[in-house]
Amino acid sequence: MSMPEIHYRNAVPEDVASIRVVEYEAAQRFVSVGLTGIAAARPMDAPFVLKKVRASEVIVAQCDGVCVGFVMFAMLNARIYVEALDVVPQHAGRRIGAALLGQVDARARAAGATHVELSTFRHVPWNAPYYQRLGFSILEDGELDAALLRIRKLRVARGVDETKRVFMRRAVKPAGSNTGHE
Repeated sequence: MSMPEIHYRNAVPEDVASIRVVEYEAAQRFVSVGLTGIAAARPMDAPFVLKKVRASEVIVAQCDGVCVGFVMFAMLNARIYVEALDVVPQHAGRRIGAALLGQVDARARAAGATHVELSTFRHVPWNAPYYQRLGFSILEDGELDAALLRIRKLRVARGVDETKRVFMRRAVKPAGSNTGHE
């Protein structure tokens, strides 16, 4: 039996609760790698998610009308920064994350951005190693500009151990490239 098709679209205000559920469910995977604090953390506040949705900075993946993944991003200087990318564990391995990044590439092309950047855990299999397979490269500390250093500083202030994380970048993929369905 084949899996139902995944559809991608801009999030709408009615998606806020579902986005928070996806974030919570996806975070539970971190227990398996000893990052229990992530699994125990509360999802993003609903007013913040709503603000991002209204700014058209969230794309959702739906399967049979249910939100199964999302990507949240922000425009930085000539690039898009991926703030969050989550897929519920039941749909892992279906290339939904890669397809969501393909959606970000389309948004980046439309905005004239040249790169997509993100920050992620260095040694978690579905984090940095996964993004490397999708063409992202690790940025050295000397390559971080003021915007990325500010993101790091804000996370440290919230108690995040930045020594376990890396910033990554890839060039925006051209239209028609096979993003998400290899």
